[in-house]
Amino acid sequence: MFEQLSGRMSKVFEGLSRGERLSEGDVTEAMREVRLAMLEADVALPVVRSFVSKVKERAVGGEVLDGVSPGQAVAKIVNDALIEALGGAGAVPLNLSAPAPIPYLLVGLQGAGKTTTAGKLALRLASRERKRVLLASLDVQRPAAQLQLQQIAEQVGGRTDGLVTSLPIEQGQGPVEIARRALDAGRREGFDIVILDTAGRLAIDEALMDEVRQVRDVAKPVETLLVVDAMTGQDAVNTAQSFKDQIGLTGVIMSRMDGDARGGAALSMKAVTGEPIKFTGSGEKMEALEEFHPERVAGRILGLGDVAGLVEKASEQLDQEEGERVAKRMLAGKFDLNDYVSQINQINRLGSISGILGMLPGMGKLKDKLAGKDLDTSIFNRHKAIISSMTAQERSAPEIIKASRKKRIALGSGTSVPEVNRLLKQFSEMSTMMKRLNKMGGLSGLMRGMGGAGGLGDMFKGMGGPGGRPPFG
Repeated sequence: MFEQLSGRMSKVFEGLSRGERLSEGDVTEAMREVRLAMLEADVALPVVRSFVSKVKERAVGGEVLDGVSPGQAVAKIVNDALIEALGGAGAVPLNLSAPAPIPYLLVGLQGAGKTTTAGKLALRLASRERKRVLLASLDVQRPAAQLQLQQIAEQVGGRTDGLVTSLPIEQGQGPVEIARRALDAGRREGFDIVILDTAGRLAIDEALMDEVRQVRDVAKPVETLLVVDAMTGQDAVNTAQSFKDQIGLTGVIMSRMDGDARGGAALSMKAVTGEPIKFTGSGEKMEALEEFHPERVAGRILGLGDVAGLVEKASEQLDQEEGERVAKRMLAGKFDLNDYVSQINQINRLGSISGILGMLPGMGKLKDKLAGKDLDTSIFNRHKAIISSMTAQERSAPEIIKASRKKRIALGSGTSVPEVNRLLKQFSEMSTMMKRLNKMGGLSGLMRGMGGAGGLGDMFKGMGGPGGRPPFG
């Protein structure tokens, strides 16, 4: 979402002249470019003016430390100002200290993703906090809305040992009656949290606000969370301002942060509404809900990456035991196609390769160079399809796969024989590398031998073309 803004910012800092002190001319020129970059990213004009003014005030005349370029000095000031504009360092947590059942009210316009977000929030609370969560749909306007939430609750409940469930559907009840029944069921049945999913409209109108106000007055929510679609840009900010003025909010959840919008809504939300972004959603999967850390977002905008976010994502999504099992087999030279599929599944859990690159420091330029190339994981899914068309024996011993077997596998997987050949060749090369590593004594032997005979150079010797040229770069 922030790629365009990030690219523009990087060019601004690289263009600053060298010197021991930041001149007013340097800073003025840089801020002109920053202003244009933020306006192009659809950041609200008052926010841009305030941001540029703060940065310029802090930067002009500032000393440049030894070993630090003027661009880096300004980048540090811009980074601090971005964090401030986004709400300050650190995620803003949900209130979990109120007496149970704690009522959470989800509000927003139709199509913003409230119902899916309700399920994501319930999964997060159940899996991380071990809370019993009751989901209740108050949407009697949209056909099958209550049934949709019920199905989501069943899906999430199955993944959390029944900690999440939905309020039974009773026809003919209005939103206020459903809210009362949900809170009563929460008290009687010992739920920790009740999430009330309200109805939306295509646009803000008095009927919508009246309905939400009535539910709010009955439920007395501890958290009133607005779900907005990040793809709608400044309309999302205007929606948030209207709900804040007429209903009152405690936070914002921005859905579809994985889209290609320009990111201005996120940069404007806190400054315009005064309410923090608490979570962001990026995808339809139930686990695709993340805490909003302003310092991490600022780092990604400035090309500094988000290593902490990547580590956190990996620890949540990856199966550590399975990873260790496969790693041991790889180092023992026993890696087969079943293990390869396991690794594909681990990679898919992390999302797109492009998304992973965006969380690594300094990878912005690499992403630009790879623009238009296949940065997603679709090739891995084709490999899975090919491997799933093999027999158990073929997956364990790929060397037995000859011409007739390749034709059968290609036909069964909807691919071609050349694709099957490419997969087998890549796997053979990978297996060879694993065996060489094992002969060197595993990773510890590799590290010991990096500088001498039998080290890294010898491991690559003969693997490429004539003269032992390495097969890459």
